[in-house]
Amino acid sequence: MAEYDYDLFVIGAGSGGVRASRVAAAHGAKVAVAEEFRVGGTCVIRGCVPKKLLIYGAHFAEDLADARRFGWDVPDCKFDWPVLRDNVLAEVDRLEELYGQTLGNHHVEVIRERAVITGPNGIKLASGRDITAKTILIATGGYPIVPTFPGSAHGITSNEVFNLEKLPKRIVIAGGGYIANEFAGIFHQFGARVILVNRSDQILRGYDEQIRDRLLQISVMKGIEFRFNAPFEKIVKRKDGTLDVHMAGCENIHADMVLFATGRAPNTKGLGLEEAGVVLTDKGAVKVDEDNRSSVGSIYAVGDVTDRIQLTPVAIREGQAFADTVFGNKPTRVDYVNVPSAVFSHPPIAAVGMTEGQAKNQLGAVKVYTSDFRPMKNVLAGRNERSLYKMICDASNDVVVGLHMIGPESAEILQAAAVAVKAGLTKAQFDDTIALHPTMAEELVLLK
Repeated sequence: MAEYDYDLFVIGAGSGGVRASRVAAAHGAKVAVAEEFRVGGTCVIRGCVPKKLLIYGAHFAEDLADARRFGWDVPDCKFDWPVLRDNVLAEVDRLEELYGQTLGNHHVEVIRERAVITGPNGIKLASGRDITAKTILIATGGYPIVPTFPGSAHGITSNEVFNLEKLPKRIVIAGGGYIANEFAGIFHQFGARVILVNRSDQILRGYDEQIRDRLLQISVMKGIEFRFNAPFEKIVKRKDGTLDVHMAGCENIHADMVLFATGRAPNTKGLGLEEAGVVLTDKGAVKVDEDNRSSVGSIYAVGDVTDRIQLTPVAIREGQAFADTVFGNKPTRVDYVNVPSAVFSHPPIAAVGMTEGQAKNQLGAVKVYTSDFRPMKNVLAGRNERSLYKMICDASNDVVVGLHMIGPESAEILQAAAVAVKAGLTKAQFDDTIALHPTMAEELVLLK
C-alpha cells in the first residue's frame, strides 16, 4: 500500500492551484484538489474575467456616442443591466466547466468541499473524511476586506457586485486602489452617480505619480466625484433601503449602494495552518521561501495567499514553478523583477518596472521621456481626453527601467513593450525601431 493517499493535495482551485495540480499530474503525481466554492478561483469566477467583461460593456456608452461623429446614425440607446449580467454569468459558468474539464483531462481528482490542515501530511474534509498527502499546497487566494464600523454590513464587496438585481443610481465606492477605480469607471458609464471615498489623499498608491494624477484629472472631467482623507464613521440604512453614509471631514452622502474596495487579505483563517506549525506573516499570509515552501517542509503555498504580488499571472507562474520543482525534477524559481500590471480604469493604465520616484531613489540619476498626446480617435470624436506615455531610463547606461502609460488600449500595448523592459533594452534600441503609423503605440519609439 502507498504511504499516502495522494502525492499532492491542493487546497484551492484558483489559477495557481489549477496550474500546479495539472502540471504535477502531468509529471506523474497522484493529485487531488479541494475547492469549497467554484473551480476557477477569484479571477475567473468573481474577479478579473467577469470584471473585464463589464468593462467592455461599459465602454459602449462612449463608443456609441462617438460613433455619431464618425458618420453612424446611432439612435438613443437604452442599457439593459440584466442582459449583460446574465451573459457574463453564463460565460463564467462556461469557463468554470472548462477548468473542471482541464483538471479531469489531467486525471486530477476534484473534491468540492472545504478542506483543512490537520498536520504536515494530514487533511480533513468538511464531510469528515481524513486524507493523507506527501505534499500539500495551499492556494486559497484572498478575500475582500470590509472595514469595521457601525453599519458597515450594509455595504457589498466585489464578490457580490456581479449578481446585482439592478444597478444603483448613486453609489459610494470605498478605496483608492485598482478595484475601486475600475468599478468607478464601470458604474459611471452605466449612468450612476459615482463617489469614490478614500481615507488617504491619493489613488493607486504604487503607480507613477504623473499617471495616477492624469487618471484623477480625467475621472473628474468625466463626472466621477472624489472624497479624500474621509474615513467612514457609520452607514445608516433608511426605511426605503437607501443609505446615509457618514464620513469624517466631509458632508454625508445619500446613496443606493456602498461598494467596499478596500484591499484583499490572504485567505488563511480556519485552515489549521498555525496548528500544523506553518508560520504566517502579520497579515495572515503563508510565509514561504523562494521555492514556495512554508516553514513546514511538506506544505507549500502559491498565489495571493502568500501576499507577494497579487496578480493572477504571478499565481500561475508560481504554481508552474512549484510543480516543476517538486514533481518535475526541473528546479524553477519565479523572477519578480519587472512584472507588468494594468488598471482597467476608464481610460486604462499599464505599467512595468520602476516609477520615476523609485528610479531616482534606487539609481540616482535618471532620464525621463514623455509623450502627452490626444489620440486620433478622440480628436475626431471631439473628446479632449489626452493620453500620457512615460519612459524612465538609467542615466548611466540608457537602459529602460520603467514604462508607464494611460490611454486607450494601454494594457494591450504594454504587454509587448514589457518584453523589451524585461530584456534590458535601451532607449536607443527603442528609437532604432521604425514606428507603426498611425498608431498610439508608435509614441513608444518616438519619445523625446
